[in-house]
Amino acid sequence: MAADLPTGQPEELIGRFGIETVLLATIDAQGRLKGKEYDARTLVERLRSGALKPEMCGYVLGTDLSMTPPDAGPFSWQSGFGDVTLLPDVENARILPWLPGTALVLADPVSGGCPHPLAPGTVLAEQLHRLVRLGPVPMVGIETEFVLYEGTARDVASGWRGLRPAVGGNGDYALDQPPAVREFGRRLRRHLAGAGLPVEAVKGESGHGQVEVTFPYGQAIDACEQHVLFKHAAKTIAEEQGLTASFMAAPSTGVGSGMHLHVSLHDCDGPMLAADPAHGIELSELGEHAVAGLLTVLPELAPLWAPYVNSYKRFADRSFAPTRLAWGRDNRTCAVRVVGHGRSLRLEVRLPGADANPMLALAAVIAGIRLGVAEKLTPLPAVGGDAYRRLDAPLVPRSLEEALARFETSALAGELLGEPVVAHLARVARMDLDHHAARVTDAEVERGLAQA
Repeated sequence: MAADLPTGQPEELIGRFGIETVLLATIDAQGRLKGKEYDARTLVERLRSGALKPEMCGYVLGTDLSMTPPDAGPFSWQSGFGDVTLLPDVENARILPWLPGTALVLADPVSGGCPHPLAPGTVLAEQLHRLVRLGPVPMVGIETEFVLYEGTARDVASGWRGLRPAVGGNGDYALDQPPAVREFGRRLRRHLAGAGLPVEAVKGESGHGQVEVTFPYGQAIDACEQHVLFKHAAKTIAEEQGLTASFMAAPSTGVGSGMHLHVSLHDCDGPMLAADPAHGIELSELGEHAVAGLLTVLPELAPLWAPYVNSYKRFADRSFAPTRLAWGRDNRTCAVRVVGHGRSLRLEVRLPGADANPMLALAAVIAGIRLGVAEKLTPLPAVGGDAYRRLDAPLVPRSLEEALARFETSALAGELLGEPVVAHLARVARMDLDHHAARVTDAEVERGLAQA
């Protein structure tokens, strides 16, 4: 273990950093940490002796946001709710400075001695494996927006409705943030750096109370795991300060929080997206294939990057969230933005919301790139102006109901992901759709109580 990195074997961390508690966790369908809390020394002894064979109720891979199980499928009541075995990555335990005296051991769900086929990490790993077999190796950077609110639901008598954004007005690129927001950013950067997860930048965004955090490039799975830990840290640190960090895609009308995935492709000779800008050719032929694949596949796999009813309320006209499936050079009105220069040229996929599981969202992106490269697809011309006004470009799905109907019947989705994965993710998405279908919202009452 490197001397300056707080990762390694749990017993090393116990001795060097005074670790008392270890969280043994996996990542659920929503991109959250789920697991158990152990006394550190007891866990190490039991793992070393073989007395502990970690298991967890398998339904954590298939429940909705409220941990409600589905009515059918391998994680339903019909299944009997059996356990799945966990394979701990004990060599890469990580200190969590935002939880004093605590380390994390991530574990992969396995079934029959193999990675569980419906675990988010397995879905992503399968797409990565298939792409790498074609030659390109992806590197990934993630930037995410979220909203900070003053107070927590426990502190405010009216619950979530009583929360007020921590910043009023448009704070995009503002460097005069309120003290509480500055302190939150400082603590977030410090704690993430202490966990070996350095932040590239933190900035104010245009929505009231909105913040954006950008991370450096890295391996795809590492980038996704880092993002899951970042969300855990942001929520914990915010609550300690009497704040709430929300990663809803549309936490209020007119506010949308995205999770932009920056992807570059490499081989043994280096980056593969840049071409010959000296002759007016900036994006390589392979890059164009990748763009075409993304614009073909992503609308078919929308529940992977927009998994909830609320996710689709982010896609509004001139909101900086795309409404048309178009691409362009350094064009933030497009779904796919080609950004960077020379060796740093990359594809920014702007469709996923902050609410998406990064592993599933990236799996959809990699599947799209893979199809484009394998089939040598060619995109329509790049959009140089306002993509919101390009009526010739297809619309982004307008609702979860529309997206789910397309996903469930898509032969392409089944081909790319496999029918069991499609059926599983469709069940999870349908639970959110069914949850909202029978509920009367505040907006409905406000609009119709006196007027209908």
